Amino acid sequence: MVLVLAIGDLHIPHRSHGLPNKFKKLLIPGKIQKILCTGNIVDKETFEYLRTIAGDMNTVKGDFDDNSSLPQAKVITEGQLRIGIIHGHQVIPWGDAESLDITARQMEVDVLLSGHTHKFEAYEYNGKFFVNPGSATGAYSSIPEATEPIPSFVLMDIQDNTVITYVYKLIDDEVKVEKLEYKKSASEAKML
Repeated sequence: MVLVLAIGDLHIPHRSHGLPNKFKKLLIPGKIQKILCTGNIVDKETFEYLRTIAGDMNTVKGDFDDNSSLPQAKVITEGQLRIGIIHGHQVIPWGDAESLDITARQMEVDVLLSGHTHKFEAYEYNGKFFVNPGSATGAYSSIPEATEPIPSFVLMDIQDNTVITYVYKLIDDEVKVEKLEYKKSASEAKML
């Protein structure tokens, strides 16, 4: 079992002052083994703070990140799953299921983590699992049709070919948690 924090679109300090305190209390160092970040952390202090939660951190470059050493995309393997990470501004139309599916196939991944829309989403499509952790700070989105963002992040419990996803949302100053599960089919596992 590996516990992975999926987080992104923090936009600190430009669009938000910081992570909500109720989220900080949940993100305890030593409990989470890995962080997958969809980018737009923006400031170095927040990057270093996330590193205190888990030293094993995989981050991609968002459209507002200044760190030029960050990759545009990254693929990691956890258990029997290949997980792709992108910010999401490269996928047009933004957040579109079919466009994300094409990206997942190009990256040859089972799970695709993307951001940019600042809106949590998780769904299965064509046998793959797609997760957008939303904006952990609730930073506003510049996407014209965007609604008021709800602060959110995702914890993924990865075991072999299964991802149990816990979605944390801050709604009316209360942390709400939802649980989802994705299991890679046996035929797909054999193809890799």
